[in-house]
Amino acid sequence: MEKSERAKERKEKRLQEISLLRTIPYSDHQRWWSAETVAVVTGGNRGIGFEISKQLAAQGVTVVLTSRDHSVGLEAAKVFQEGGFNVFCHQLDVLDTASITEFCDWLKQNYGGLDILINNAAVNFNQGFDNTVEYASQVITTNYYGTKNMIQAMIPLMKPSVAGARIVNVSSRLGRINGKRSKIEDVCLREKFSNLDTITEELIDQTVSSFLQQVQDGTWESGGWPKTFTDYSVSKLAVNTYTRLMAKMLSDRPEGQKIYINCYCPGWVKTAMTGYAGNISVEAGADTAVWLALLPDLAVTGKFFAERREISF
Repeated sequence: MEKSERAKERKEKRLQEISLLRTIPYSDHQRWWSAETVAVVTGGNRGIGFEISKQLAAQGVTVVLTSRDHSVGLEAAKVFQEGGFNVFCHQLDVLDTASITEFCDWLKQNYGGLDILINNAAVNFNQGFDNTVEYASQVITTNYYGTKNMIQAMIPLMKPSVAGARIVNVSSRLGRINGKRSKIEDVCLREKFSNLDTITEELIDQTVSSFLQQVQDGTWESGGWPKTFTDYSVSKLAVNTYTRLMAKMLSDRPEGQKIYINCYCPGWVKTAMTGYAGNISVEAGADTAVWLALLPDLAVTGKFFAERREISF
């Protein structure tokens, strides 16, 4: 109990520090961005995505928030516009190829591309002590394949710049390979996911497919999968691993065309996804995404962060 209390105190202290850091303005020499800088935030109509959009817009970035429901997205954008922010909305379903293609065409025609991609769109159907896998297919498809779809679609549209384009994937500590609450029991699989040299897109896809097959067969409970929020944990394990793989694949791009990709855990945030039962404010939950997106002289890629600090995969 004492150890748990000390950890809680350390985290609260860190969140207080971050709250203070957010009040410190960027200096002119740090601001590599301008009003011409375009950030796309998926699922930006509510929750963490809405707050990320707000914080980026407050720094002077032009934000395009996306929403599956266009009318809801327009209402969200209207709130920002009434506050004087350059925030716009476009309908987007990250699982619909036609929707993604239409969005890409619109983005290129109106903005010439983008500088920042925040992959925030995600779903979770477990709350409290629940651990249902009834919606596992939807969770995996949205959280992993939706993120992958957007990365592949947006890379060709990312603008060349000295500062480099940035991709930030909203993920979770529940996707850690050796997490206390979400550990993968299969030692061989754990080793493959731990070693960047053995990580492939096929490995990630096969792993999530195997999980979904076991869900369908009713054998997933003996499959050695994470014990907490199993489907969500597996989806975020895939996101984390794909982040590392893409960082490796993008690492040889020439200067001026660099793309830096990282993921982060916002914590258990008070949003609809957690049934508003979280212990982290939405402002604190969005902070690290914005910090990574705007970090001056960013040379770090393929890493995992929480509370503005690197954590292990």
